[in-house]
Parts: sequence; structure tokens; C-alpha cells
Amino acid sequence: MIGAKALMKSLKREGVSNIFGIPGGATLPIYDELYNSDIRHILCRHEQSAAHMADGYARASGKVGVCFATSGPGATNLVTGIATAYADSSPIIAITGQVAKSLIGKDSFQETDIIGITTAITKYTFQPMNSAEIPYDLKKAFHIASTGRPGPVIIDIPKDVQQEKTNIKFPEKVVIRGYKPAIEPHHLQIERAAALLLNAEKPIILSGGGVILCNASESLQSIVELLLVPVVTTLIGKGSFPENHPLSLGPIGMHGTPEGNKLICEADCVLAVGVRFSDRTTGLFNKFCPDAKIIHIDIDPSEIGKNKQVQLPIVGDAKIALTQIYESLRLKIKRKRGSLWLKRINEVRDELKNNKDLDWANLKTIKIIKKIREILPPEGILATEVGKHQMFAELHYKVIKPRTWITSTGLGTMGFGFPAAIGAKVAKPDVPVVDLAGDGSFCMTENSLAVCVEEKIPIIVAILNNRSLGLVEQWQRLFYDKRYSAIKFKNTPDFVKLAESYGAEGIRAQSIKEVEKALRSGLRNEVPTVIDIPVSPDEDVYPFVPPGKGLKDILYSSQDIR
Repeated sequence: MIGAKALMKSLKREGVSNIFGIPGGATLPIYDELYNSDIRHILCRHEQSAAHMADGYARASGKVGVCFATSGPGATNLVTGIATAYADSSPIIAITGQVAKSLIGKDSFQETDIIGITTAITKYTFQPMNSAEIPYDLKKAFHIASTGRPGPVIIDIPKDVQQEKTNIKFPEKVVIRGYKPAIEPHHLQIERAAALLLNAEKPIILSGGGVILCNASESLQSIVELLLVPVVTTLIGKGSFPENHPLSLGPIGMHGTPEGNKLICEADCVLAVGVRFSDRTTGLFNKFCPDAKIIHIDIDPSEIGKNKQVQLPIVGDAKIALTQIYESLRLKIKRKRGSLWLKRINEVRDELKNNKDLDWANLKTIKIIKKIREILPPEGILATEVGKHQMFAELHYKVIKPRTWITSTGLGTMGFGFPAAIGAKVAKPDVPVVDLAGDGSFCMTENSLAVCVEEKIPIIVAILNNRSLGLVEQWQRLFYDKRYSAIKFKNTPDFVKLAESYGAEGIRAQSIKEVEKALRSGLRNEVPTVIDIPVSPDEDVYPFVPPGKGLKDILYSSQDIR
């Protein structure tokens, strides 16, 4: 058979049921074989969105997302989506067409060295040079993308390789020399971690995206409830521990919760699981928990000590490590956690509750976000764009279950949320999906409304419309003496008419009551619903740890910076 047919058969063997992509001259043989396949192809309107859809599909389902693009500009349009997946450890496979082997390196029409371009933002790249290699490369790609620390893989296939006919073998398994992720943690490190936790007076758990990736949330919760230890999360780790649990302190970092930021600074032992100690989580590295003993569990050994020196590193799968720590603790523990630390937690909560500087309840944006949480069921998925609305949601949207919070954190990609929400809805068609958007972000990928309508993917887009690049405006207000440069939108689309022009439903909601009515209507709709919600650009998001500061240097209002 020809290489293109071998590719489609290989995808089918890997259980692929959905592909996001756009065809072109260098992928015509693949699309010709796709014509005879029962794999669903979702025709996108931009390759960046195709990558984000594959990413959203992967995050919601835990499976590998797949996207297609042609050579040259088709492939390069994937780059932002691939980089986004790489930054957040999301398993996607991008399959690109390439010019014929004889034309490579000759500046041929629509030729780009996509392997060279993406080497720094992928786990691995393949370029099969004969059709017999395709099934092996695809099998390897799925294995690499989904094991160890997940991430994106590219397979770049020259057009003549797609057309080459030869005898094809399909491997049941592959061996990849030099690729052996460390899964099993060292038992001595497990015992030391248990001892540190038992001896600590003020322990805290920092839970990251790695807990979600390896489905370790239940194992984490077992330790939390055994020790009665509080939990904070990273931004991407929201949902790794239910935020309606009494021991949840919410996320920490630049826009972390006041109680989370305050109490982690008081901890004497931090169990950090599946985190990379991002600057947006820790603030200044040397000011982050300088007196605490830190246990760091991560499957990627390169993350150990990269940003933060720790006392006890554990390399391995987080679920296995947490399960083993729990068993060790269960055998050794003689009493529940002392009441002094829990008493302190409650004191901080009460202190902050009565702090007049924290009275943001009347902000319309917060009311909208809380209304979305009230209406969505626990398994409902909220995707976000990037900006002020994202930070408001970090603080005020309680995520209850893993894989129901989808947001771009490491790369901070505007335009991510809407196509990612589409991918999530494809992965979970029976679950309601909402994209919380800013007008700036939504304008970057709004053409995916055509995809929603054409493919009958009924998601809700709630646009917090402040006619501004809101988070940039807040920074210019705080740090640049209100010198507003290139952040005001003088010509914003009428989002209601825009939605209707695509065949979606558009609703303008100017009050919380109207927002609730629109959301409930959207949940019943069989077409996508775009809700345009005007909000004030002056609604700034607090608390806020300024860049270059530690978590103790938290601002509760604009007055604190003066």
C-alpha cells in the first residue's frame, strides 16, 4: 500500500477518532485516503486553531490529540499551538506534509524546515524517508507523546513518501533507544518524604498540572485527608484537588489567593507534586519558602533543581509516588495533624475575610464568573483565553474535578481558549463546555465559529468585553503612570451580529440576570452561543504580586503600590 494509506491505518490502530486540520497540496495523498476512512476530520479555519483544538481534546480526554497541516505556511501556522502544548505538557501529534524528497533544501514552493523550526518546542520530531517507516514512526510518536512527561511530537512526511507503494508492516510495539522515562520512584526517597511530612508542624502541599496528567488526584486527596494538610495549586493545577474542599487554599502566585500566598510562606515543609516552580507561581525564586524543607516529585528529572533547589527530589510517576507515600504514612502515623496549624489556617481565613481591602464582591466580572460556576455542573468544562478574565477566574472560579479547567499557562497564548474549548467538546460531547473570553483574545480565533456551526459543536463563549487589552492596561495603570499605549480597541466587532453571521446565536447580556438567562439558553442550544457581556476596563484583578517580588509582597489594591 502507499504511505498515505499506511498512515491512516496506523492512526486507526492507535484509536484515533478525531483529527483537526486543513488540507493542502503536500497532504493531498493523505486526504485522499482520509476520504475512505471513518475517522472524523474537523475542517478548521486556521492551523493554529487546529493545534489548539487537538490540545483541548487531549487535556479534556487524557488521550493524544491529532492535527494535520500542509507544508510551508500550513506547518508554520501550527507553531504557536505546538509551543502552547509543549509549555503545558499536553500530548498532541502534528502531522505535516512536506515537499518531495528531491525538492527538500532547494527553496521549493511551500517548503519550510518545520523539523528545524520546532525542535525546541517538541518532545521529538520524525521525518520518514520511505513509506515503510510511517507505521513505526507513528507508533513511536504516540508512545513518546503520551509517556513520561507528555508533550507534542511532529511527523513531517514528504509528499512522494506518502505516494510510495511498498509492503507495509504494522508494529504491535516499538523500542526507542535512549527513551526510558523514570516511572518508579526510589523507595528510600519515599520513606524520607513520609518522615519529613510526619515530623513537620506546618506542612502544605503544592499540586501542579502533573497531578492531573497522571490521574493522581485521588492519591493526593488520600494523603491530604490522612494528614489533614492544606493544599495550594499552580494555575494549571486547578482541579487536581477539589477547590470546594475545606483544606483547599486555592492557587498561589502572581494572582493567587491571599490565604494561599500567605500560608505557603509560613509552611515548614512543602510537598510539591508535578510542578515546575514557574516564576508566576513562586515570585522571586530565592524568596519562595526559603526556610521550608521542599519535597519535589516530578517525572521529568530536568525539572529537579532547575528553578528551585529542594531538599528531597523524587523522580517518578506522581501517582505511584503519592500512593507509596500514603502507604508509608498510613503505617507510621499515630495521630492526626495537630490543631495548631489548622487553627492558624482558620485564623488567616477569618483575618482576610474581614479585610476591607479584599471587598471585591461587587465587581461585575467576579459575579459573572461565580454565576458560571453556579450554573455549570461539577463535570462541566471551563476553558479560558489569556488575560484579566483568566486571572479573575483563577481566583474566583472553583474547579471541582480534574480536566475541567483548560487554560494556557506556560506560554500564555491569547486565542487559545475558544479552539481548545471546541476540542474539549469533541472529546466530551455530553458535557457542557464554556469558553471564558476577553474581547482581545476572542478576536484572534473567532473564525472557529464556522467550525462550531458546520460540525454542530454547541459550546458557549462568554466574552467579558472591556474594549481593551485589559491585563496590559492594568499594568500600564499601575507601573507606567497611566500611559496607555496601544491597548484600547476603538473598533470592536458587534459580537452578536458576528455570531449570527456565522449561523451561531448571539446574545448581549448587560446584567447578571441576563447573563444567567443567556447561559441557561446556551446550555440548551444545538448551535454555539456567543454571549457579549460589557464590563468596565477599570475592574482590575487583585490580589496581585508584582513581577520581581516575592509572595509576601502582595498588593490588595492599587493603593498598595503608592
